[in-house]
Amino acid sequence: MQDNEKWRDKLTPEEFHVCREKGTERPFTGEYWDCSKDGVYHCRCCGEPLFLSQTKFDAGCGWPSFFQPAEAEVILEARDDTRGVTRTEVMCKKCGSHLGHVFEDGPQPTGLRYCINSLSIRLEEGQ
Repeated sequence: MQDNEKWRDKLTPEEFHVCREKGTERPFTGEYWDCSKDGVYHCRCCGEPLFLSQTKFDAGCGWPSFFQPAEAEVILEARDDTRGVTRTEVMCKKCGSHLGHVFEDGPQPTGLRYCINSLSIRLEEGQ
Protein backbone atom coordinates (compact mmCIF):
# COMPACT_ATOMS: atom_id res chain seq x y z
CA MET A 1 0.00 0.00 0.00
CA GLN A 2 1.07 3.54 -0.69
CA ASP A 3 0.96 6.30 1.88
CA ASN A 4 -1.69 9.03 1.79
CA GLU A 5 0.53 11.65 0.15
CA LYS A 6 1.10 9.39 -2.85
CA TRP A 7 -2.66 8.74 -3.05
CA ARG A 8 -3.36 12.49 -2.88
CA ASP A 9 -1.14 12.97 -5.92
CA LYS A 10 -2.93 10.22 -7.86
CA LEU A 11 -6.58 10.90 -6.95
CA THR A 12 -8.90 13.88 -7.14
CA PRO A 13 -9.92 15.32 -3.74
CA GLU A 14 -13.34 13.63 -4.07
CA GLU A 15 -11.80 10.26 -4.98
CA PHE A 16 -9.33 10.56 -2.10
CA HIS A 17 -12.14 11.29 0.37
CA VAL A 18 -14.10 8.19 -0.67
CA CYS A 19 -11.24 5.77 -1.31
CA ARG A 20 -8.78 6.68 1.44
CA GLU A 21 -10.96 8.40 4.08
CA LYS A 22 -13.95 6.02 3.78
CA GLY A 23 -16.29 8.71 2.52
CA THR A 24 -19.53 8.22 0.60
CA GLU A 25 -20.70 10.03 -2.49
CA ARG A 26 -24.27 11.32 -2.57
CA PRO A 27 -26.78 8.87 -4.08
CA PHE A 28 -27.78 9.30 -7.73
CA THR A 29 -24.73 11.52 -8.42
CA GLY A 30 -21.96 9.05 -9.28
CA GLU A 31 -20.75 8.26 -12.76
CA TYR A 32 -21.87 4.61 -12.71
CA TRP A 33 -25.09 4.44 -10.66
CA ASP A 34 -27.20 4.11 -13.84
CA CYS A 35 -24.54 2.88 -16.27
CA SER A 36 -25.47 -0.18 -18.35
CA LYS A 37 -22.31 -0.48 -20.45
CA ASP A 38 -20.52 -3.82 -20.70
CA GLY A 39 -17.09 -4.16 -19.17
CA VAL A 40 -15.07 -4.68 -16.03
CA TYR A 41 -15.08 -2.32 -13.05
CA HIS A 42 -11.57 -1.85 -11.64
CA CYS A 43 -10.33 -0.33 -8.40
CA ARG A 44 -9.84 3.41 -8.98
CA CYS A 45 -6.63 3.32 -6.91
CA CYS A 46 -4.70 0.23 -7.99
CA GLY A 47 -6.53 -1.06 -11.08
CA GLU A 48 -7.49 -4.46 -9.65
CA PRO A 49 -10.52 -5.96 -11.49
CA LEU A 50 -13.34 -5.96 -8.93
CA PHE A 51 -16.77 -6.36 -10.56
CA LEU A 52 -18.17 -7.50 -13.92
CA SER A 53 -20.97 -5.58 -15.62
CA GLN A 54 -22.94 -8.86 -15.91
CA THR A 55 -23.35 -8.84 -12.10
CA LYS A 56 -24.54 -5.21 -11.90
CA PHE A 57 -28.20 -4.52 -11.17
CA ASP A 58 -30.44 -1.56 -10.38
CA ALA A 59 -31.08 -1.67 -6.64
CA GLY A 60 -32.83 1.69 -6.68
CA CYS A 61 -30.43 3.00 -4.03
CA GLY A 62 -28.51 5.48 -6.20
CA TRP A 63 -25.16 3.70 -6.15
CA PRO A 64 -23.75 1.03 -8.47
CA SER A 65 -24.83 -2.34 -7.11
CA PHE A 66 -23.44 -5.78 -7.88
CA PHE A 67 -24.52 -9.22 -6.62
CA GLN A 68 -20.95 -10.59 -6.51
CA PRO A 69 -17.34 -9.52 -7.05
CA ALA A 70 -15.35 -10.66 -10.09
CA GLU A 71 -13.45 -13.05 -7.80
CA ALA A 72 -14.14 -13.66 -4.10
CA GLU A 73 -10.53 -13.00 -3.12
CA VAL A 74 -10.40 -9.42 -4.50
CA ILE A 75 -12.66 -8.04 -1.76
CA LEU A 76 -11.74 -7.48 1.88
CA GLU A 77 -14.59 -7.17 4.40
CA ALA A 78 -14.57 -5.43 7.77
CA ARG A 79 -17.14 -4.62 10.43
CA ASP A 80 -18.28 -0.99 10.29
CA ASP A 81 -20.05 0.38 13.38
CA THR A 82 -20.17 4.01 12.26
CA ARG A 83 -23.43 5.93 11.85
CA GLY A 84 -25.11 4.02 14.70
CA VAL A 85 -25.61 0.78 12.78
CA THR A 86 -23.47 -2.29 12.12
CA ARG A 87 -22.64 -2.78 8.45
CA THR A 88 -20.05 -4.70 6.47
CA GLU A 89 -17.55 -2.46 4.71
CA VAL A 90 -15.94 -3.73 1.51
CA MET A 91 -12.45 -2.74 0.39
CA CYS A 92 -10.06 -3.64 -2.39
CA LYS A 93 -7.94 -6.42 -0.96
CA LYS A 94 -4.90 -5.37 -3.03
CA CYS A 95 -4.65 -1.72 -1.89
CA GLY A 96 -7.18 -1.27 0.93
CA SER A 97 -9.29 1.29 -0.93
CA HIS A 98 -12.77 1.81 0.55
CA LEU A 99 -15.39 0.70 -2.00
CA GLY A 100 -18.67 0.77 -0.09
CA HIS A 101 -20.70 -1.82 1.82
CA VAL A 102 -22.31 -5.20 1.24
CA PHE A 103 -25.87 -5.99 2.32
CA GLU A 104 -27.93 -9.18 2.37
CA ASP A 105 -30.84 -7.77 0.35
CA GLY A 106 -29.64 -8.44 -3.20
CA PRO A 107 -30.94 -10.71 -5.96
CA GLN A 108 -30.19 -14.35 -6.50
CA PRO A 109 -27.97 -16.23 -6.99
CA THR A 110 -26.10 -14.68 -4.03
CA GLY A 111 -28.72 -12.59 -2.23
CA LEU A 112 -26.02 -9.93 -1.77
CA ARG A 113 -25.90 -6.27 -2.76
CA TYR A 114 -22.44 -4.76 -3.04
CA CYS A 115 -23.28 -1.06 -2.82
CA ILE A 116 -20.24 0.66 -4.34
CA ASN A 117 -19.20 4.29 -4.72
CA SER A 118 -18.64 5.31 -8.36
CA LEU A 119 -15.62 7.32 -7.21
CA SER A 120 -13.92 4.12 -6.02
CA ILE A 121 -14.18 2.23 -9.33
CA ARG A 122 -13.38 2.78 -13.01
CA LEU A 123 -15.12 0.99 -15.89
CA GLU A 124 -13.06 -0.48 -18.70
CA GLU A 125 -15.60 -1.11 -21.40
CA GLY A 126 -15.76 -4.24 -23.51
CA GLN A 127 -13.47 -6.47 -21.46
